[in-house]
Amino acid sequence: MDLLVKLYDISDIDEKSFLKDSIIIKRAIGPEKKAVVDWVGKNFSSSWSSECDVSFSSVPPTCFIAIKNKEIIGFACYDSTARGFFGPIGVIETERKSGVGKALLIRTLKQMFYDGYGYAVIGWVGPSEFFKKTVGAVEIPDSDVSVYKNMIR
Repeated sequence: MDLLVKLYDISDIDEKSFLKDSIIIKRAIGPEKKAVVDWVGKNFSSSWSSECDVSFSSVPPTCFIAIKNKEIIGFACYDSTARGFFGPIGVIETERKSGVGKALLIRTLKQMFYDGYGYAVIGWVGPSEFFKKTVGAVEIPDSDVSVYKNMIR
């Protein structure tokens, strides 16, 4: 199922309010590509690693990372599967429930808004409550397989 987010409704949310002082959210840059893509592949999946790789095709990249003690602890991308699509997003297990995922989500969606999007599609969502609660995402009817319908693995 896909979800839809009204980006103009979240533009005033301060993502920093979810973070501890020691965590930084920043846009990834070209020299970090290999490290970020490898980290995503190691901690999540080859599909997400591929999407993350695509996010580095844009200048500037459409990938944000969360850093703690000079180590990646999370990432979020947009426009890596289709224009206007948010995702993937992932946070290492030890940092889940810490606010990092919320901060990454909001920071990345705000960038989409700044880039001129009014709405974002969050594609092929499994557990949707996080997105519904954090940014008011709503289900898109009849979007069970989305653009991923004929994806090879």
